[in-house]
Amino acid sequence: MSNTLTIIAGFAAKPGHEQRLRDELNAMVAPSLAEEGCLGYQPYTDPNRPDRMIIVEEWAGSAALDLRFSLPHFEHIAHVLEEILAEPFTLRRLTDVPA
Repeated sequence: MSNTLTIIAGFAAKPGHEQRLRDELNAMVAPSLAEEGCLGYQPYTDPNRPDRMIIVEEWAGSAALDLRFSLPHFEHIAHVLEEILAEPFTLRRLTDVPA
């Protein structure tokens, strides 16, 4: 069985902050993929709701994910999200289904 984690985070921008949300989440792709243990990081937007985005992340395990919360690029995005989100973001941690 794999110990990988899939993270799905959902975001809703305040009116007028839709583009900044897209820009900030897209700016997180390269530094996130450079993190040890990050297997994938992809933002998506809802074509019918431009204020809504999700990120799907794949991590090698909990330790890799926990480390990222102390890194400068994560601290930056956490501060930005406090300013531009209409509601708290959602976070789902998923693991593989045992065979």
